[in-house]
Amino acid sequence: MRLSLHDVRATAIALAGIACVAAVFRLVVVQANVTTVALALLLVVLVTAATSRLAVAIATSVAAVLALNYYFLPPVGTWTIADSQNWVALFAFLAVSLVASRLSDAARDRAREAMVRRDELARLFDLSRDVMGMATSPGAAGDLARAIARRFDLDFVAVALPEGEHWSIATGGARHIALEEPSLTEAFDAASRVLEFDAALRAYAGHRTMVIDQQSLRVVPLRAGTRPIGLLVAGGRPVEPGTLDALGGVAAIALERMRFLVERQAAELAAQRGELKTALLASLGHDLRTPLTAIRIASENLRHSALTEGERLDQAAVIVEETTRLSRLFENILQMTRIDADAIERGKQWTHPSEIIAAARDQAGPGLIAVIVTVAVADDAAVQVDARVIASAVAQLLVNAAQHAPPGSTVEIHSGVVENALTIEVRDHGRGVALADLPHLFDRFYRGGFSSQQRPAGSGLGLWIARQLVNAAGGRIWADNCEDGGARFTISVPVVAATSPLASS
Repeated sequence: MRLSLHDVRATAIALAGIACVAAVFRLVVVQANVTTVALALLLVVLVTAATSRLAVAIATSVAAVLALNYYFLPPVGTWTIADSQNWVALFAFLAVSLVASRLSDAARDRAREAMVRRDELARLFDLSRDVMGMATSPGAAGDLARAIARRFDLDFVAVALPEGEHWSIATGGARHIALEEPSLTEAFDAASRVLEFDAALRAYAGHRTMVIDQQSLRVVPLRAGTRPIGLLVAGGRPVEPGTLDALGGVAAIALERMRFLVERQAAELAAQRGELKTALLASLGHDLRTPLTAIRIASENLRHSALTEGERLDQAAVIVEETTRLSRLFENILQMTRIDADAIERGKQWTHPSEIIAAARDQAGPGLIAVIVTVAVADDAAVQVDARVIASAVAQLLVNAAQHAPPGSTVEIHSGVVENALTIEVRDHGRGVALADLPHLFDRFYRGGFSSQQRPAGSGLGLWIARQLVNAAGGRIWADNCEDGGARFTISVPVVAATSPLASS
């Protein structure tokens, strides 16, 4: 056992304490009682045993026995002992000193072990929190390996998962070690055959050690229940087998959690696709049936010769109106398909806000016949923005406003550029938006909480398309109710204005 500088210093202090006790009772106290001296020396031994390692305590015990024998047991000043009872007292003193030293050293060992286990438990808790915050990304196993290396201060950590005949290995830590796949396969097969729990080590069977590049690595099975799903390889500072086994359990739970999250996301996506198909079929069934029926009836009416010229024009107008509605429906479906396929054409160009609004009105077309549209542009300076995408989004808002506004009412458009952001507001003077509908306005196929008689025409795609288009342009869209009635939809998109320093750079 090598003595540290702390041990040498503690030994020197203990010997000085024994010398002081001997000097006090020899030079100051007249006719000192041997029992009193022995208790004083024993006190020095016990203090040393409580604060130092066993080797230091033993050395102090031997020095105390020698001092008691030489200075206080007759004949004084010699190493001989005349009275046999003094031999018994001397050996009893030595035995008490050694036993006290050993018990004190054992208590310190248990305290150190408890502190180590407390620290390992805290590390496991911190790792568990890291695991709960990990996302289900392709590099999740690498994130797990790096988190283990960081929390447990390990030089090398590898999470090895079998993939057919090969292994997927994610590593973490300061060192890079190339693991051998045959060794991993052998360790994994061994862990699959045996499941035993060692109560002394507090670990399941399957632990083994491999040496690569003169680095000793510990291999721990990752078990989901009793089934091994991979291996954890750790190198660096020593870690108890029980802690390693618990660490492997946490890592296995993390991997299983990530797998379950991926499966749940896939199931949710499949359910959403099923709901989307159902909603799309229901929407098409409803929104196609009405205009097709109106077109069929109007066409049959045109065949009757008894109709006047005005009546024929009315029936032709019905056909045009319903055909326009069908065209808008198919255009929305195509737009939805492009958004889902991420096939939106994007490109920024210099344009004026008034040009964007004019393009939006052209796209809305016949959908605005029943209302009066007014435009107020506060700042018509040229801006660099994805004009085509924004115009399509504004067109959707205009059609939505016209559907919910009373015939002959006004739909207002306000535009301006403030702090390099283009803002376009579309306001109607209808009944406004119910508070229960506000959180769902921009959901796909959502058409509001109206009764069947009050439900407006449309597929419920317009506002969803507007939001997706604005998001694609890097902006945001929201809705609120005006104090004097009606709903207001606002688009805000970051732009580069012609007067901005960025425009000239």
